[in-house]
Amino acid sequence: MIEAQSLAGRLLLAMPGMPDPRFEEAVLALCMHDKDGALGIGVGQVLEGVTLHNLLDDLNIPTGMAPDCEVHHGGPVEPQRGFVLHSPDWKGEGTLLVSDQWSLTGSRDILAAIAEGRGPARWLVALGYAGWGEAQLDAEMRQHGWYAAEGRGAILFNHPVEARWSAAWRAEGIDPAHLTNVTGQA
Repeated sequence: MIEAQSLAGRLLLAMPGMPDPRFEEAVLALCMHDKDGALGIGVGQVLEGVTLHNLLDDLNIPTGMAPDCEVHHGGPVEPQRGFVLHSPDWKGEGTLLVSDQWSLTGSRDILAAIAEGRGPARWLVALGYAGWGEAQLDAEMRQHGWYAAEGRGAILFNHPVEARWSAAWRAEGIDPAHLTNVTGQA
């Protein structure tokens, strides 16, 4: 049997007709993918009424130089757990270098570094994550639930949240207006 290739460092794009409405037009930065499962951070939706300053206040971290930006809905698993997707120019406790495009940190030291103006050059904050058990993501991909696009940091850090899904498809050379769902409907 051929072992599946890791998709860590790629952007997972929900296919049209995604059966789970929580992931309609979802964009996930896939950070881990191996024989035991996968973990991705949603970057296509923001949490209503939650800002970085709210999080910093809750963690008793002075806001300092941190902009009061939106916080992303990282996924339905552990929605109280925070993550920072960021450029690989910063490394701290528990930082996972995902690719040459981004890293993932889930410890509070990155939030303090951002507030103090010594954090990574590019970053976004998310609460929660999307997780898959052993071979679950691979099965969903075979059922045309997800497309693994090239991991482009520019999609994460330079495009508005609402444009990321379409921008990622276009970067793959696909016009999202021409995509059809699995039943053949546009």
